[in-house]
Amino acid sequence: MAMTRASDTQGSPVALSTQGLPKWLAPVVRAAETVQPPQLSRFLPPEDGAGRQSAVLILFGEGERGPELLLMQRASSLRSHAGQPSFPGGALDPEDGDPDGEGPLRAALREAREETGLDPAGVQLFGVLPKLYIPVSGFVVTPVLGWWRERSPVGVVDPRETARVFTVPVADLTHPANRATTVHPSGHRGPAFLVESTLVWGFTAGVIDRLLHFAGWEEPWDQGRLVPLDWRS
Repeated sequence: MAMTRASDTQGSPVALSTQGLPKWLAPVVRAAETVQPPQLSRFLPPEDGAGRQSAVLILFGEGERGPELLLMQRASSLRSHAGQPSFPGGALDPEDGDPDGEGPLRAALREAREETGLDPAGVQLFGVLPKLYIPVSGFVVTPVLGWWRERSPVGVVDPRETARVFTVPVADLTHPANRATTVHPSGHRGPAFLVESTLVWGFTAGVIDRLLHFAGWEEPWDQGRLVPLDWRS
C-alpha cells in the first residue's frame, strides 16, 4: 500500500501504512484492499454528490483477551443517533482538507481525540473502506482503519456528546450467542451485537458485520434471532 501523508489535530504528521502491523490484522488489510462498496452496504453515497462528508475511526487494539475494537456510546441528549453505540467520528471540518484525499484521515483522528481523549500519536492508520451513506442523517461516511500501536487512556471527554467509551473483544463480536438481527420501525432489518451490556446496531453493526465476514472471522450465527432496539441485558 502506498504511503499517504496526513496530520493529527496538533499538526504532527502520521502515515497511512501497513508496515509493522500484527499478523492477525492481515485479513482486515486484504478486505480493505478488495471489498467493493455494494458488498458493504446497500446504502451508498448519492450520485449527485449530496450528503455531508464525515469519517469514523475503526480502531483495532490488543487487550487481555486478544484483538478488540474501540467503541463509544453517544449521549442520550443528542438530536442525532442519541444513545447509540458507534465508532468515534463525525463531520469533516474545512481545515481537514480534501474529502477524497487526506480529509477523512484527519477528521477520524480529530473526532476520536475530541470524543474519547485518544492520543492520535499512538494510532497507525492502515486503510480506508469505501464511502457509505446514512440516509437518516445524510452523512457520507468514510470508515478509516487504525491500529492502536501505543495505547493511551480513553474515556468520556464531553458528557453532552458521549455517554461512555469502551472496548469490545473481537471474540465477543464473533461469538454466535452475541449476534442477532434487529428490526427497525421502518421495517429495515440489520445485524446487531449484544456486547458490553448494550446493543450495537445500525451503521456501526453493519460495518462490523461485513468486516468480520470479509476478514474470514465470522462464525455461523442465527440470523433469525430477532431483538428489539430497546433491548436490555
